[in-house]
Amino acid sequence: MNKVSAAIVLIGLMISPSCKKKDTTPTYTNGSMTVKFNYVFGMNLLPFQLNQQYVHPITGDTLTFTLFKFYVSNIKLKKDDGSWWAMPESYFLVDAKSSEASTLNVPDVPYGNYTAIQYTMGVDSARNVSGAQTGALSLQNGMFWDWNSGYIMLKAEGYSPQSVTNAFAFHLGGFTGTNNVVTTNNADFGKSITIGNGANATVTMQANPAKLWHTSPSVSVKSTIHAPAPEAVTMAKNFYNNISLVSATN
Repeated sequence: MNKVSAAIVLIGLMISPSCKKKDTTPTYTNGSMTVKFNYVFGMNLLPFQLNQQYVHPITGDTLTFTLFKFYVSNIKLKKDDGSWWAMPESYFLVDAKSSEASTLNVPDVPYGNYTAIQYTMGVDSARNVSGAQTGALSLQNGMFWDWNSGYIMLKAEGYSPQSVTNAFAFHLGGFTGTNNVVTTNNADFGKSITIGNGANATVTMQANPAKLWHTSPSVSVKSTIHAPAPEAVTMAKNFYNNISLVSATN
């Protein structure tokens, strides 16, 4: 090896440690999803709000809601590879009194492409028998039957001249046997949306309180439910099963 060749080899050995290949492994950050509930009433999809008078298209009842609340829990998101991510401790009390109270925030969603959402209408049986809890499940929210050790999954209250008391109050609950109103819903986005790495998502759902009476009688016949019963199952599931996806966007 001549002197020139030897020098080139020596220089190469000297600089090679400083020319290591850079790590090109991509880094991923979590994102978030917002789930919004919008409300309509009846077959004409009239904008719904509390303290507004409506006429039910099937029963003919005039109804003015003063309260409308329901539980949504156990949110899961489906990835485009078919796997599911479950939000831990996801219990929400949705309240039609405002858009803010009807919005669910789903944080720390792992980076990925998602195609569907699954959610439970109501509170699962384990939490119904777990004693005093906090947050959305706090007893202070007035959504728990002390005498029955169970959550009221949905409350609808208001006034109607067709009721013998001029009022209605439907407290729908039950989590066991034939009186179980808890329902799992799925909504396919119809596309893939990316969450994470700076991309967040908004899912908008549509709920129609008129569906409570889709197959149930006029408030002139029955204006109150305050315990688990077959009638509560019918009303709750008619409402739950008619919640629909409006949009899923980034």
